[in-house]
Amino acid sequence: MAVRLPLALAAVAAAQLLLLCRGGAEARVLLTLDDFGAVGDGIANDTQALLDAWTAACTSSEEAVLAVPVGKAYRIWPVQLSGPCKKKLKLLISGAIVAPSSPDEWDGRDPMKWLYIYGVDGLSVSGGGTIDGMGQQWWASTCKRKKTQPCYSGPRPKAVHFEECRGVSVQGVTLQNAQQFQLTFTRCSSVKASFLRVIAPADSPNTDGIHLNDTSHVHITDNLISTGDDCVSMVGNCSDVHVKDISCGPGHGISIGSLGKNRTADMVENVRVDTCLLTNTTNGVRIKSWQGGMGFARDLRFENIVMKNVSNPIIVDQYYCDQPTPCANQTQAVEVRKVEFTNIRGTSATAQAISIACSDTVPCRELELANVNLTVEGGGRATALCYRASGKSVGTVVPPSCLAKS
Repeated sequence: MAVRLPLALAAVAAAQLLLLCRGGAEARVLLTLDDFGAVGDGIANDTQALLDAWTAACTSSEEAVLAVPVGKAYRIWPVQLSGPCKKKLKLLISGAIVAPSSPDEWDGRDPMKWLYIYGVDGLSVSGGGTIDGMGQQWWASTCKRKKTQPCYSGPRPKAVHFEECRGVSVQGVTLQNAQQFQLTFTRCSSVKASFLRVIAPADSPNTDGIHLNDTSHVHITDNLISTGDDCVSMVGNCSDVHVKDISCGPGHGISIGSLGKNRTADMVENVRVDTCLLTNTTNGVRIKSWQGGMGFARDLRFENIVMKNVSNPIIVDQYYCDQPTPCANQTQAVEVRKVEFTNIRGTSATAQAISIACSDTVPCRELELANVNLTVEGGGRATALCYRASGKSVGTVVPPSCLAKS
């Protein structure tokens, strides 16, 4: 009687697992989800096939390429893809990975995660395909969208969430309609996110495009982000972050923060935001912190940025309060220091184009506005407001700066 191998082992042993050799390069193993029994019709549950394929790729003694074939849609329930893996791994998404459309289909699974990648080093994600969080029913039930009871105020899944990963690259794919954040990195280092298309409707709540938390040595470049919250945001302890060549809008702009919520200590430093186009966003470049927080946001530079019909193009807010009841006044604050806004031009959707509101006890220091030209959309002069902020203005600054002229 013939012995039938389990599907995953049979796939590993079968001829479909190609050893790809290019010259003297190290061999690679090519696996596809179909090798492990995936259907790819957008209806069948292909979660186990993905798990089996991941296990085979992660334990391979050769570098593995795990392919999501073009022309198919693989429906995946919440899943954890864990490391460490034996070799570097490439996830080649040419088709589509889609989430269950209804929150009811989560069936008690972790409501904070959908595609959760933990402890994997050297992972590359590419391929030109799509990751679709199918967040429409999640958004419709939230209290931010639904103003009558019952409404849902609990946690929602982060669509693609990397945690404790190093040397991660995500490029050339589309991420859309996340239940909440679209692409998140937590406690990661050496991260690249480039040539991405990140999209969700303007009224989709909390669908931040790319979100960093406690992550360092990051390059976010050449991305088109159109979403319902911050295009790029960073919180916690983030450092050495370079954001460049970003088209953002609609959305809430590019944000550092919010920091210091619930009296936490957050530290963000050495951030560069360079060569970005912001269109029809509700904020431009922003630093936001809660009263009572601790830590700092320092050594930050925003430069070469064009605003088109942007509300609050330049905003520093140490009084951030995103809750239905007023926030209590507190003396402690996250320190904001050594921040430069350079070569920023365009139009503001609000009369006040520059707003810098800092703490009485922890004022903002060493701020610089250089070569800024912001006018009101449709014509008219914009205004600037500074409170408890010190620094200098360099070159021409329009509207006239409330910082001292250099």
